[in-house]
Amino acid sequence: MARSATQYPKRQNRILSAVVMIDEGQQDGATMVMEFQGRTTSMAIQARVSGYAISVLKKKMANGWDKVSKETKPMEDNSFAPTTNKSQRRNYRWLLLSLYAVLVISCQTIATILGRLYYEKHGKSKWIGTLVQVGGFPILLPYYCISSSTPKDNHNINVLHSEPSTIMLAIIYVTLGIVESLACYLDSMGLAYLPLSTFALVTSSRLVFNAFFSFFLNSMKFTPYILNSLVLLTISTTLTAFQPESAPFSTGNPRRHYVVGVIATIAGSVAYGFYLSLIQLAFVKVLKRNTMRVLIDVTIYGSFISTCITLVGLFGSGEWTKLHEDMEGYEMGKASYLLTLAFTAISWQLFHVGCLGLIFEVSSLFSNAISVLNVPVVPILAVLIFHDKMHGIKAVTLALAIWGIISYFYHTFVDHHDRNSNTISRNSADHLLKSSPLQENNA
Repeated sequence: MARSATQYPKRQNRILSAVVMIDEGQQDGATMVMEFQGRTTSMAIQARVSGYAISVLKKKMANGWDKVSKETKPMEDNSFAPTTNKSQRRNYRWLLLSLYAVLVISCQTIATILGRLYYEKHGKSKWIGTLVQVGGFPILLPYYCISSSTPKDNHNINVLHSEPSTIMLAIIYVTLGIVESLACYLDSMGLAYLPLSTFALVTSSRLVFNAFFSFFLNSMKFTPYILNSLVLLTISTTLTAFQPESAPFSTGNPRRHYVVGVIATIAGSVAYGFYLSLIQLAFVKVLKRNTMRVLIDVTIYGSFISTCITLVGLFGSGEWTKLHEDMEGYEMGKASYLLTLAFTAISWQLFHVGCLGLIFEVSSLFSNAISVLNVPVVPILAVLIFHDKMHGIKAVTLALAIWGIISYFYHTFVDHHDRNSNTISRNSADHLLKSSPLQENNA
């Protein structure tokens, strides 16, 4: 009677190792598959994993590999870990994470400053402010032309997962698009009614709300460092919202607009935290594939839905009839008006790619933590560019926000150190593949 694959954990790990090694161009993997093919006829895993390995092996041999002898001696269970390739994968992943982090921090800072500049120079449309946050996705369309002209070579065992249905994908994209458009509209209200330094400090509360939703949707565990971070950021946001000095009067906004701006920004932070947690949930539970194509698909299709919703709001509100007036009244001229909106849209789209990439590789909470790293930078730039006031309470809230961010990253450092200590002796292929929560769920 056939036994299940779970009764052969060592064989399963060795077959998985063989798949990885074949994908990476190592003939040792081919040798392992040839050895095991005859021994795994009664295993349920043969139909998928071993079958996939053999198909990859045939492709490699067709491309010039020498025939592999079946008489090669079996390898010891702990001797087949591709240490060099593991190191290369780790280095590549850190490079990718660094690129995503740079995109998030730099592009969000640039986009936020340009967004505030639009309103500072008498731009008035909230829907245009929303449209530039979601409507830059056409700049990513050339990716499909590039990827379609590149030979496809599946280097990931995740191909064994079944493709999600079209209906399920549509539900995901529509849901993400609705939440994203709501968050962006609320943020545009905050940018319109608040000084830039105040807006940046209030948006640091995104980390709090993201942690709340991640606890329920992504099974995130709270550690003392995370709790300390959330408490500090909550206090910082509260002090910013209820500061006694009427800072917004320096920008000509009435007190009522300041209150509306704070409420809208906090509500936008709630929606954005929920949005990031939903993306991670979709990656792990539905999409289940760790490829750049999935990342670009989620970015483009989600932004397309958000753009459609925003255009409905723009035309439904009647603001489109005032766009010519909005352009004419822009202090820096028509050309600067168009350039400001264009570069804002491009910056926000690149930010979205970096943000989703960090969720893709690590988690939504880590992505959000990276995005709030601009909190210390934006208020300083706001003082220099827009002459915002940095009074005593705002300086205290800035210090608390920085403290909260440092506390979170210290938790990340401790967690990473502990994880490395606990797994330093593990060399199985399924551990090699667990480089992100998405892949851990798939293994």
